[in-house]
Amino acid sequence: MAIEEPKYAVYLHEGAYEIRDYPAAVAAEVTVTGDQHGAARKGFRLLARYIFGGNTRRQSIAMTAPVAVERTSEQIAMTAPVTRTPSDGAWVVRFTMPDSYSLETLPEPNDSRVKLRTIAPARFAVIRFSGLASTASVEARTVELVAFAKERHLHMMGPASLAQYNPPWTLWFMRRNEVMFQLEN
Repeated sequence: MAIEEPKYAVYLHEGAYEIRDYPAAVAAEVTVTGDQHGAARKGFRLLARYIFGGNTRRQSIAMTAPVAVERTSEQIAMTAPVTRTPSDGAWVVRFTMPDSYSLETLPEPNDSRVKLRTIAPARFAVIRFSGLASTASVEARTVELVAFAKERHLHMMGPASLAQYNPPWTLWFMRRNEVMFQLEN
């Protein structure tokens, strides 16, 4: 059974890295708190309820991949001495809706925490990796992606997003994950 994924055009491909152009899309998202893994689980459950009929029409909406998880605030490096400010532990968890839907044709969520919104077209720097998306592996890939972008004089915007493509029962070594940064135009 094929699961719809957002369409994109590859601008640059180098090993595990890509620069991609995504068209506008519609998404359902929630903001939740906790650590990365707990927030992803909590957000996934809320969004799954919406697409499995927890909406004003009791309509099922096809599942898409990936599930995107993004911090709502980024840790910011301070100057002299270098320290890190703590984050608030809030995360946005997002499902991109199937292409056949628009904001006008999607049913309203029954849960007020689920928000529907249009995502503008954007360019992203992406690094793909397999395995478990532990906090440590995501942080390591984020550092690698930042170095890749800096070497190419790319200007990143906002926090990194983690995109996970597989259901939880997928064997760890077969999982597809990506860390993504939106780039300035």
